[in-house]
Amino acid sequence: MPWIELIVDTTDEAVDWVYTLLAQAIAANDIHIHKYEASDNEIQSSSQWNYTIQIYLAKNDQIHQRIDAIAAMIAPLQRTGLINELQTFVVTERPIDRDLEENPTKFLVRRIGDRFVVVSADANYQTRSPQEIVLHLQNSLAFGSGLHPATILSLRLIEKYFHNWHKPNNEPIYALDLGSGSGILTVAMAKLGIEVLAIDNDPIAVAATEDAIARNQVSDVVTVSSASLGTASQLGHWLGSDRPASTTAIAAAGQFDLIVANIFARVHISLAAEFAQALKPPSATTSSPRLLITAGYTSDRADDVIAAMQAVGFQLGDRQQMDEWTAIAFQK
Repeated sequence: MPWIELIVDTTDEAVDWVYTLLAQAIAANDIHIHKYEASDNEIQSSSQWNYTIQIYLAKNDQIHQRIDAIAAMIAPLQRTGLINELQTFVVTERPIDRDLEENPTKFLVRRIGDRFVVVSADANYQTRSPQEIVLHLQNSLAFGSGLHPATILSLRLIEKYFHNWHKPNNEPIYALDLGSGSGILTVAMAKLGIEVLAIDNDPIAVAATEDAIARNQVSDVVTVSSASLGTASQLGHWLGSDRPASTTAIAAAGQFDLIVANIFARVHISLAAEFAQALKPPSATTSSPRLLITAGYTSDRADDVIAAMQAVGFQLGDRQQMDEWTAIAFQK
């Protein structure tokens, strides 16, 4: 059967968000993501683009309307420099079909840290030990599932600090997932016994988080809301002017034991004071840390984020690195 192949190149920072945007109109198994490796002969002369996203549409009477709709949907991405120009080809097969035929488990399981195992929604996965924590996600395990390096680093820090933390008298740990995206971090915290408020200013992300919560059966300890923290509600959507300019603000009122934020460096910096205000004050009756886990930025912005957090009283904790991506834990 003939297929129409649409190709667009994108960056390390944007690939997760580009996939998420496309996934609202295209089935997950119709999207293929290829990362250029240093040894890849087809690497492009410009180092700006690190990934190619291939979209496959069945060739039928509505194909021109679908292509026009996709082009209009991703036009803001091109205007903001996150992707290049959309290219169109006619092909006879989809690479993702060939990949799955050769290795049917390729997209099913990803292990992160010592305990987390991320599987696709319909995977029939049997745990290897009682310590494993299985996270089911709706999308195929491409980057739109949340397996961006920044998310992997966040999961590692969550596991390190909270895999064995219990407050005195069985008091609940209360966390904020700021920019919940696919919901993977929210689910991970919930399965560690943490109560979570998951917020995002993107309706697509809110829906994805709600789906992840339902699939993983953790709705009893999670609240999902279309919102942001404090003044972040005025920063607008990451895509720009064609999205809502503001969203509901959650007041920073000393209500959280833990904040996890996988967002742009500029937002971390602008929210530093509100992060400090949103964490509970230190208590003489418990040794539980008041922790902020920051991710979503590359190592060239790490010093700026550290300076902003230390200026409002945070102490530098653990720092994790993967390629050029950084995640840092700060304690109050």
